Amino acid sequence: MLRASLREISAALKEGQVSPTELCQKCLSLIRATRFLNAYITVAEDTALKQAETSEKRYRQGQSLGDFDGIPFAVKDNFSTAGIQTTCASNMLKGYVPPYNATVVQKLLDQGAVLIGKTNLDEFAMGAGSTDGAFGPVRNPWSYSRQYREKCAENSSTQVEDDDWLITGGSSGGSAAAVSSFTCFAALGSDTGGSTRNPASRCGVVGLKPTYGLVSRHGLIPLVNSMDVPGILTRCVDDAATVLGVLGGHDPKDSTTVQEPFYSCRLPSLIDIKNLCIGIPKEYNTPELSSETSSVWSKAANLFEISGAKVIEVSLPHTCHSIVCYHVLCAAEVASNMARFDGLEYGHRSSADQSTETLYAATRREGFNDVVRGRILSGNYFLLKQNYENYFIKAQKVRRLIATDFAKLFNSGIDVLLTPTTLSPAVPYVEFIKEDNRTRSTQDDIFTQAANMAGLPAVSVPAALSEKGVPIGLQFIGRAFHDMQLLTVAKWFEKQVQFPVIQLQGMVDQLDAVSQKEKSAFFS
Repeated sequence: MLRASLREISAALKEGQVSPTELCQKCLSLIRATRFLNAYITVAEDTALKQAETSEKRYRQGQSLGDFDGIPFAVKDNFSTAGIQTTCASNMLKGYVPPYNATVVQKLLDQGAVLIGKTNLDEFAMGAGSTDGAFGPVRNPWSYSRQYREKCAENSSTQVEDDDWLITGGSSGGSAAAVSSFTCFAALGSDTGGSTRNPASRCGVVGLKPTYGLVSRHGLIPLVNSMDVPGILTRCVDDAATVLGVLGGHDPKDSTTVQEPFYSCRLPSLIDIKNLCIGIPKEYNTPELSSETSSVWSKAANLFEISGAKVIEVSLPHTCHSIVCYHVLCAAEVASNMARFDGLEYGHRSSADQSTETLYAATRREGFNDVVRGRILSGNYFLLKQNYENYFIKAQKVRRLIATDFAKLFNSGIDVLLTPTTLSPAVPYVEFIKEDNRTRSTQDDIFTQAANMAGLPAVSVPAALSEKGVPIGLQFIGRAFHDMQLLTVAKWFEKQVQFPVIQLQGMVDQLDAVSQKEKSAFFS
């Protein structure tokens, strides 16, 4: 039942095959059983059960609110949720309970969906591994899958150790892990430079970053206002389109949302790609790209070509400057946004009271981790009067050139771009933490952040399993506000590759031993 798609589980609820309360309890039981994944910061058990009971009453009375009524979903813990703690995985906001819901959360609740919990992330969404939050790292469910364990056994004479678990990617790793491990049917993430697509790729789920301005940011605690987009994580492309249909459209509380009405629609069952033109950006074929990912990318391009689509190599000449430009703009906006957490008006407040300056310094030292403080310092440096022109203004000009590169391609007849999502499949945590956060983010955001710079829709779709039995995702980038066309292409590809579902039994086999061994380390 928990493996069902949104459409399937909605039909089951309407036909009485399962009740909203039973479904909620199943998800809560699995969350408890898989707590060693550390996917959730807050499990809203009481709230979820009350919402499920209310939904059940509606079904009994024949007053269902629609396709989402009674279906559990999770929310990344940087979206405001009324009455439920919202921390951004930071000591700065521990214990903060918002008085209102983010617009995207409220829209799902208005459809009768059941909010089951708040998911883990990198602190204030600054990271690419979901390893740098105040509540500990998130573990990739595929670390405990039968596929991964069997592949490792084939390639090695020794068993996989419990400490060799894989990262989820970030920063929406908790949401990706929650969807991948069947503890919810959809989850909200945020995407500033790839934070939804990166973990989606590494956890074998679909990760959609809608066009900037299509979905409201109201209630999303900001990282980079000009690039932040609420993201959608689901187990199939159809589900992502269904969620987008609920979330898209103008919000009076967010002036950056589009004024034009958004008309959602179901993706077609029969998809013809013969008139489609797929672009393959040559700049994305970097030396750091793993041979496995490169091979999957090439096979995908060939699949489109032999199926009748036109596939051509294209150029995005300013891509080489994109990641540097992104980090300058990101740090500058972070410095501005984090200024509000001063311990006086918002956030944790230190007990140091020798002076105002001492209070500020101690508050931010205690509340923020090294990664956040480092980006604040970098951003303030870029924004200094003597540096402003050389860093911030120049980065804005390069950003315009990057956006123009994409516009030229789409105006020339390209329908969709096909690229890798990440340089490689998920790696073990012990390898990932050898590099600092900035280096890891530079490596892992290289294929994703350009879409944020240009405000374009992009989606990561599971494409294949690596030699070690872990997911490899590919990214599709579309033209602005053509999100449904993008998802239609992604759905066609998804149908062709038939990506295997994670074998949950392989993870369940590990539950007792792993959870007991690591309970004291992670959840004491």
